[in-house]
This record gives sequence, structure tokens and C-alpha cells, in this order.
Amino acid sequence: MAENKGKMTVSEAGQKGGRTTKQRYGHGFYEEIGKKGGMTVRDKYGHPFYEEIGGKGGEAVRDKYGTPFYEEIGHKGGQKVKRLIEEGKKSMK
Repeated sequence: MAENKGKMTVSEAGQKGGRTTKQRYGHGFYEEIGKKGGMTVRDKYGHPFYEEIGGKGGEAVRDKYGTPFYEEIGHKGGQKVKRLIEEGKKSMK
């Protein structure tokens, strides 16, 4: 068996580089480059691109979880809205 003296995998090197970058530049750096990347994609592909990938994502979720999933999350969302309305009414009294 060959020894692995000080060598690291590509994955390990990437993780190490990511940690170093995070320490050096902080969280805001990633927000900034993410925003720049998002604007570049928006400018290059436009609104129809987002409609297309959103549709594909929705189909994937539907295929994976089925109709009951949407019923459940819809119910949870409705209950939260109901609770927030009630809290808002109480705070106005």
C-alpha cells in the first residue's frame, strides 16, 4: 500500500480553500459574489429562464412528494397566516 504523506484529495483541498476564504473575507463576501452571479444570470437569460427552471423544480417536487405534500404545506401555511392575523388583532386592542 502506498503511503499518503501530506497529500489531500481534491475535495479536501476545496474544503480547506473554502474555510480559508471564509476566514479571510467573511460572510458578506459570499453574499456579494452570489448577488453578482445572480444578476449575471438574470441579464444573460432573462425572465423565461426562471419560469422554465421553476417549472422543472415544481414538477420534480410533485413527482417526488405527490399531491398530499402540497395539501399539507398549504394547510400549515394557512394555519400560520390565521395565527398571525389573530396575533395582529390582539396587539391592536
